[in-house]
Amino acid sequence: MQVSNKRLVSWFMAGVLAPLALLWLSGCAATQEAKSVEKSGFLGDYSMLKEGQRSTFKEGSEDQALSVYKNPAVDWKKYKKVQLDPVTVWLGPKSQMKDVPAEDRQRLANLLWSKLDEQLRKDYEMTSQPGPDVLRIQVAITEGESSNAVLDTLSSIVPQLRMLSGGKSLATGVSLFTGSASVEAKATDGDTGALLVAAVDRRGGTKSLSGVTNSWNDVEQAYRFWAEKLRYRLCQWRGGSNCVEPKA
Repeated sequence: MQVSNKRLVSWFMAGVLAPLALLWLSGCAATQEAKSVEKSGFLGDYSMLKEGQRSTFKEGSEDQALSVYKNPAVDWKKYKKVQLDPVTVWLGPKSQMKDVPAEDRQRLANLLWSKLDEQLRKDYEMTSQPGPDVLRIQVAITEGESSNAVLDTLSSIVPQLRMLSGGKSLATGVSLFTGSASVEAKATDGDTGALLVAAVDRRGGTKSLSGVTNSWNDVEQAYRFWAEKLRYRLCQWRGGSNCVEPKA
């Protein structure tokens, strides 16, 4: 039986190139930092925040949050314990999270807290009591938008949709049809209440196919990244020698 060249090419595209494309997409970063973020009011005073620094040596580097303040006089080595407050939800006037059911908001708040707790207890004793050697950390979810799982999958595979999504990603840092999340956080001295560090950040999904059928996967991956990044930063500030930078 003779097979036309056109059909052979079609089989080759489906059997070889398509799986290679899927493998490439699966290896992409799960989330990326957005270009901007709306402030919710959780931090109160935002005047001390500065634009986060980016490395000039590494393209796509995410050295700091979008907006950040760090007290230069802190002795980070003195903190042996962490008091991690329950994660709260603060909705600004433009927050799309107003449309998220209350039970989902609470689930997301609990999820972020558990990821932070999981990372912090690797290096610190967790406590509910203030003290001179206690680092108090407070975090608020200010935005959370699920992805459109079906369109996210299609736009990851179909070239025309992928180009459209890429255009939105360049403009906002969040790919089309993917989820996004925003947080505000601060750490204070557990004895004096002095502000040590504060940050505002937003992350969105990429066109990675990992977890694409879960509409909240992009948000959950952002939480995972933030928790690991916090541990990494604290390790750096203490002068640790085995600090592991998380993968986006």
